Amino acid sequence: MTTTTGTTTSTIPPVPGAGPSGVPEERRLQKLGELFDVRGLGVVVTGGGSGLGLRMGTALAEAGAHVTLLDVVGDRLDEARTDLAEQGLQVDVAVADITDFDQLDALFDRLEHSEHGLHVVFANAGISAGIGPRLRTGRITDLDRERWQQVLDVNLTGAVNTMSAAARHLNTGYGRIVVTSSVGGIRADPMVGYAYASTKAGVVGLVRNAALELAHRGITVNAVAPGLFETNIRKANPAAEAMTADFVKVSALKRSAQLPELEGLAVYVASPASSYVTGAVLNIDGGGQHVGPNDVEL
Repeated sequence: MTTTTGTTTSTIPPVPGAGPSGVPEERRLQKLGELFDVRGLGVVVTGGGSGLGLRMGTALAEAGAHVTLLDVVGDRLDEARTDLAEQGLQVDVAVADITDFDQLDALFDRLEHSEHGLHVVFANAGISAGIGPRLRTGRITDLDRERWQQVLDVNLTGAVNTMSAAARHLNTGYGRIVVTSSVGGIRADPMVGYAYASTKAGVVGLVRNAALELAHRGITVNAVAPGLFETNIRKANPAAEAMTADFVKVSALKRSAQLPELEGLAVYVASPASSYVTGAVLNIDGGGQHVGPNDVEL
């Protein structure tokens, strides 16, 4: 089956035996609609101008949510909004720096009091730490301390800023915070930079503590941990593309993921179907967390 969404066309394995089940079609659709109904929910996605964030925001908009895409780069947002409008999808966009808590807090306050409210926040924005210890320049003996601090500021402080502002303004009774971690924060990976691995492990601790704190308000807090996804930004990075074969080795499925394969998880964690899931790390890595980095030589 070939799926086209936005600018990405990819082949997803078909469902074996898909066809009539004997259940009346109206009942089937009603059940799916009840489980995964995100219609009218106010959703924010940081890092929403490209890559995983844009794909998650697109899937939720297609499912009927009222989506606001946040990014620090305005041109990305303008391009994304134009592209989605051509597909018949309307989203709002806002330029925001997640390292600036006051800016985020003011934006979330406005969204809370808007027509659609604020129900779901994806703390997705992040930056790369560069090469990991597989290459000499990425080893701990040659740590780039300036880059280390930049990555911590965005990936860890930016994530906690987003979570904090979300907790102040999310709807009580139905609230979702979803933080993007990484398989590189779950297990050792010599191809992932120290700062990236540290921050993606760190956000898991934030998620678990916040899940306990916010449970009484009916707000769930979870992390998603992607493996290797093919994005346009990644394809444009020669260094990253050069290591694709090695990344594939540490996937149980022995392939990278296509962006449409993220859509179901994005809708699930925002929907009523995930109402009893909180403090969890939801891996979407082709089984990479079970394979480990043993096949990649240092």
